[in-house]
Formats: sequence, structure tokens, C-alpha cells
Amino acid sequence: MIIAPVWIFDLDNTLHDATPHIFPHINRSMTAYLQEHLSLSEDEANALRTDYWQRYGATLSGLMKHHGTDPDHFLRNTHRFPELSKMVLREPRLRSVLKQLPGRKLVFSNAPLQYAQAVLKLLLVDDLFDDIFAIEHSRYRPKPQSAGFRSLLRKHRLHAAQCVMVEDSAENLLTAKRLGMRTIWVSDALRAPSYVDVKIRDVLELPRAAGKL
Repeated sequence: MIIAPVWIFDLDNTLHDATPHIFPHINRSMTAYLQEHLSLSEDEANALRTDYWQRYGATLSGLMKHHGTDPDHFLRNTHRFPELSKMVLREPRLRSVLKQLPGRKLVFSNAPLQYAQAVLKLLLVDDLFDDIFAIEHSRYRPKPQSAGFRSLLRKHRLHAAQCVMVEDSAENLLTAKRLGMRTIWVSDALRAPSYVDVKIRDVLELPRAAGKL
């Protein structure tokens, strides 16, 4: 008997395109937060935000490590979206694609829970997921750190070999593969690293890609 996999999805730039509106808004909000709370110029704050994101996988991790920043305060102030419905780009075929995939579906995001819930609702797919494992649930240890992955597996009593990780971040997929998950990379890159099992350009290609795992 073939057992259906457990699908673990990243959110931003995997289930929807966050590049045009969402990410610029978050980047501006984070830069403004660093300016205010660390007394930095805009250029200094922007450089530090980028440095921490590149070094730790999330700006928040650097702020907690080096400045003792309260994570809930940071997330509340940097993930305010008064016009989120106008910023989320919904692909009408997404729901149909997800329903074609056999097995349970989870979201694993470095974003806060409230934001992830709101985005999935706007995408009209929130009811298709069994759980959202957000940054709070990993005790603020973001992907690509393995701690969050392990916490998710423990919470849902899963073995990594049961899971398929669908992500736009190659670094996050490297962690997933090292733990024993199968990996699908959502990317328009020409070549995929060896730890990627299947590369697709768009999440809408998933039903076809599932047959290659």
C-alpha cells in the first residue's frame, strides 16, 4: 500500500508571490523598527537588517542575539498590513492544485501566525491545511535552523521520510534534506543543487512534480 506523503509548504514566494508588495512592505517596516529602537540612520538600519537576514535566516534572530529584542514586539510592529487584501496576489488555480495532492498539508513559515493565517484566508486555501507552524511555534528559531523542523516533526509525530518540503529557499531545503525529507524547489533557476529532488518554476506544477518523487 502506498502511503500519501505529508506536504510541508513554505508560505511567502511559494504559495503566493510576495515579491511585488509584501516583501518591500516588510523590509521597510523592519528598517524603520531598527532606526527607531537602535537609533540608526536609514542606511545603517537597512544594512543591519540585510546582514542579520543573511547571517541568521531572519532579521529577528540577529536582533534577539545581539540586542535582546522582544520577538513579539518586533513581529507586531513589522507585520502590520492595513491593506493586505490589496497586496496578496492570489492565483485562482491554487486551490485546485492543492486539492489534487494526496495527503496532509502543513504550512511552515518564518512569518508570525496571525500574518500566515490572514494570507491563507485571502488565498482561499486556509481550510486545506491541517496546521500552520509559524515562527512563534519554533521558539523564534527560523528556517534554515534545524530546531524548527524538529519541533514541527515532534508536534505532528512525523518521521522526516514521510514529508515533502515545498520551498522557494534552497537553504531551507538543504536542512530538510539533511533531516531526511524529500524536497521540491520552487525556483526559476536554471540548475538545482544536488539536495533538491524536483525543481518547479511555479507551485501550480506540483501535481506533475509529485509523480517524480
